[in-house]
Formats: sequence, structure tokens, C-alpha cells
Amino acid sequence: MPLGERAGDKSESRYCGVETEFHDDMPQLLAHNVSSGGFDFVVSPLMDPSYRPSLMDRDHGGSGVLPFAGSDLVLSPSHWSSHVVGMPSSCSKGDIVRQLCQLWLRIPLLKTDDDSMDVNPTNLVDSWELWNSFRMLCEHHNQLSIALDVLSSIPSANSLGRWFGESVRAAIIDTDSFLTNSRGYPCLSKPHQKLITGFFNHSIQIVVSGKPVHSLPKGSRDLAANHNDSNFDGVQGHPLRPYLDYIGYLYQRMDPLPEQERFELGYRDFLQSPLQPLMDNLEAQTYETFEKDAVKYIQYQRAICKALQDRVPEERLSMTSTVLMVVGAGRGPLVRASLQAAEETGRKLKIYAVEKNPNAVVTLHSLVKLEGWENIVTIVSSDMRCWDAPEKADILVSELLGSFGDNELSPECLDGAQRFLKDDGISIPSSYTSFIQPVTASKLYNDVKSHKDLVHFETAYVVKLHNVARLAASQPVFTFTHPNRSTKRSNQRYKKLQFEIPSDTGSAMLHGFAGYFDATLYKDVHLGIEPSTATPNMFSWFAIFFPLRTPVIVHPGSALEVHFWRCCGPTKVWYEWCVTSPCRSPIHNSNGRSHWVGL
Repeated sequence: MPLGERAGDKSESRYCGVETEFHDDMPQLLAHNVSSGGFDFVVSPLMDPSYRPSLMDRDHGGSGVLPFAGSDLVLSPSHWSSHVVGMPSSCSKGDIVRQLCQLWLRIPLLKTDDDSMDVNPTNLVDSWELWNSFRMLCEHHNQLSIALDVLSSIPSANSLGRWFGESVRAAIIDTDSFLTNSRGYPCLSKPHQKLITGFFNHSIQIVVSGKPVHSLPKGSRDLAANHNDSNFDGVQGHPLRPYLDYIGYLYQRMDPLPEQERFELGYRDFLQSPLQPLMDNLEAQTYETFEKDAVKYIQYQRAICKALQDRVPEERLSMTSTVLMVVGAGRGPLVRASLQAAEETGRKLKIYAVEKNPNAVVTLHSLVKLEGWENIVTIVSSDMRCWDAPEKADILVSELLGSFGDNELSPECLDGAQRFLKDDGISIPSSYTSFIQPVTASKLYNDVKSHKDLVHFETAYVVKLHNVARLAASQPVFTFTHPNRSTKRSNQRYKKLQFEIPSDTGSAMLHGFAGYFDATLYKDVHLGIEPSTATPNMFSWFAIFFPLRTPVIVHPGSALEVHFWRCCGPTKVWYEWCVTSPCRSPIHNSNGRSHWVGL
């Protein structure tokens, strides 16, 4: 019985399990806990605790492992896979037994920050260190996951945040961690509630463990959620059912996923190669997806409105026509936004729509004819860098930005196009800056690692980041301004950055860097995906991810020093990156050997 239904949410966190003792009748165990008790699965030892292979004779078949549990035929394969999580016993020491299945390593979520009053400060243990030691011995094996034991005292928010970038599959909450509300029913503290919500959002399943410790009022079916929350109904029967109902209540009170999040569910933590807009012509489906991003074009329209108003004062409205060039016009969304801006401000426009993709040009011609724009819009089928414009433009509009700002060669394209912009002309966007942020991203790292080659570790990927831990605030990397009137113009860049991991975070594993951008379209109109200033409800861009060949452990108080290069050659542009502190990594993608963007 899933905890509840949220629109678009089909994650595993909808299911709640219960930890049980060993039972030699698995169908009966499931009947009591799943069919009758309402839980979705059991976490149970599969081996009789009394089993001691060292005290028994070897079987005569020569396998070396005697039967230690009931037949697997007592349940169907689907029931085993969906309703049972097996726990190895302490005597499972043989290599054959240990290699039978994937492993959830059970880790206590210990409180280690400075405000802990119940732990000796000189003997603090960071549970993340326990996990990290084990996974490094296993070479970051992708079948190794975590089951966190959530205790009554939990670490700081920064310390907890590390786990959302690790391969956590389950959170086990003992009944001792629950408080008692005014009606005698189980509830959790506000920090625990926030943590559980975070687990739900990251597809981490909850498992209830322990014996009931709350004496519930007899005859009542009205379970209070917590001291201040509204009530909800619970079904009596299973002794741990009140705890399940409370977990279900926390799930059900979460806000439904917004439409944008539902659309992006399938893209979460999925590595994609960035677009090559100069080398490759975009497909119709790509154009269609981008054209649906109403927020982006509203921002562009606002910027064009302000530029038109600055360009043409009110007293010259009737006698002035502004020349506006859309370079990289695609199938016309910026042409439409420009015409709507002209109508909104009462300005006259003459538009050149420049596009190199012949398929998009065909669509542009149809659009112009359909909308009756023939006297306003001139379509130019050409690469903007090669076109000889018949006149100079007042305003140059483009949407050439990538996830990292300049990674789809906006600087090179606009440098080539600015020759037909008037000396006092306006470029929209006028500037853009890339940002990077250190992240823990074990899933992304394992996905890259699975290719077993150098090329994939030296490639930057577009990805909808979800199961990641952001270890520090992002910092700016490269900035480009348009038009660029410098006589010594170069689009090569280098930046050294230092990040400080908050001291209460504890040690963390750095798997790579998330990349973002923020762009100024015109004056105070901006758009971007940098987390602290991201444009709400805009979906045209996901973040970019720069992986590290070897993950780096960053300890509290140690500096994280990073170097990024943007390199330019006659036919390509590429990025290089490395870490020099707390340890040295190789320079990734040296000379663009693995990944580049073609000019």
C-alpha cells in the first residue's frame, strides 16, 4: 500500500517497509506485515540466527555452502524482488555468501556537530567517514548502497546534505526516535520531519524498526500527526501501524510536484551530450521543446521593450524605424517576441531573421506568410558569421547560450555578427557569466565510470541534477560582454577558484562540478540557472556536469582549489579542468583530446 499519491511522483519513496526478526515462514511473515499490516515490504534476516556452518558437516555436493534458509520457491520471483529485503547475519563471512547480491550498508546517522551535548567531543565519529572507508575499499562499486539508521539526535543541515549526493536507498527509523504528541500518538521533531521530506524527494524509502513504545488510547482511530499538525485517521491492528500512518501523513502533506518538475522527472540525473549548434542542425523536436519555454521569451520580450524605448524616444515614434536582427532565428520565437515588443511599445521595426539551418528556414518562411509579416521580416538563409548585411542593425538579438553560458559558442558567433551592429547598437544578451559549484554526485560518477574509458571522464554533460549534494556556493568563472569592441579580442579564458566547505559539513566526496550561467539580457532584465538567482519556471537549460576521473575527499578546514580553462583553436573550442588542493588531479581534457565544440 503506497504511502499516498502525488501527481507525477512514481518514485520508490512512496513505499514504506518494516524491519522484522527472522521467521522461517516467509509467506506468513508477509501476510502479517504486508497484506494485513499495510507495509509495502519487509527487511528481514534470511538466515536462521542459530545457523553455524562451522559446527556442521560440509554437504556432499561440493558447493561448500549448506542451505541456510527456506526454499526460494515459497514466494514468486516478483514477491521476492518487491516485498523482501534480506539481511545477512553476522556469521555470513564466506566469500560465496557475501557475493550473492547487491549490498545496502547499514550506517548510523550519528550527530557530530558542535552542539551535541550527549556525545563526548573527543570521541566524535562521523558516520560518513565509515561509509566512505568501506566504499573506497570496494572501488566505488555501483552495487553498493546505503541504509541510514536515523537516530533520535541528527546532525546539522549541512552534514545531512552530504547524503543526498550518495547512493542512499533506505532510511531506517527506530520507534525510539519518535516523540509522543499530546494525544499519546507517535510523531517526529521538526528537524526529523524536514529530513524525512528530503528523503521522499530523493527516492529514499523509509523503514520502521523496533517495538511499539507508545501506549495508544484504546478505541480511538484518530491519530494526531504532531503537536501542531492536523489529525489523520489510522487503522489499528499491526503494532507498528501508527508509525506507518504517521510516515504516510508526512508524505501526503507534501506539495504536489509542479508541472515543470513532472515534465523533467525522466531527465533527472541522466547524462546528455551538450548540443553542437554550429556543427549540427537542430532537430524539429529540439526546437519544439525550447519554443514551449514561455518564461524565457517573456524575459526576451521585456528586454527588447526596454531597448526599443531607449533607442527611440516618444517624440520620434512616427519617423523612426528600428533595424533589429535576430541571429540564429531558429523557427521564429524571437522574431515573434520582437514584434510583440514593438506592438507593446508602439515602435516600428524592420527585422532580419538570420538562420543557417535550411529546415528551420523553410518553417520561418511559412510562419512569415501565415502571420502576414512579409513587409516587416526578411529571412536570411546563412551562417551569421558569413553574411554580408545590407545595412547596420540597431539591436542584435540572439539565443545562443548553453548551460555553461559560452559552451555553445555564443562568443564566437556574436563576435562574427557584431560587424553589422551600429557603433552604438545594443546586443541582447549584453553579457553572461558561467559559474561552477563542487558537488557530490555518486550516481553521475558511477554512470560515467561504467563506460570504462578516459573519454567519458573528460566530457562535460548536460544533466538535470537531482541526487546531488552541493558542497559550497557556486562561484563565477568566465564572463563575456557584447558587443566586444576590444582591439585585442580573445575568447580564451583561465580562472582559479577556491571553495570553502562549511565546517559543520564534515568530510565530503567531490565527484565533479556543476556548471551554470547567468545572463544580462538588457539593463535589469536577466535570465539564468545559477541556483541563487535562477529564473523561476524556466526549463530551456539544465546544468552542466564536469566529472573528475578520481573523486577527491575534502576534509573540514581544507581548501578546495580548482582551475578551469576555456581553450580556442582554429576549428574547435574546449574546456580543461583540474583540482590542485587538497590533492592534485590530472588536467582533464588536455588539448581537447576527448571533448570539444566544433566551430
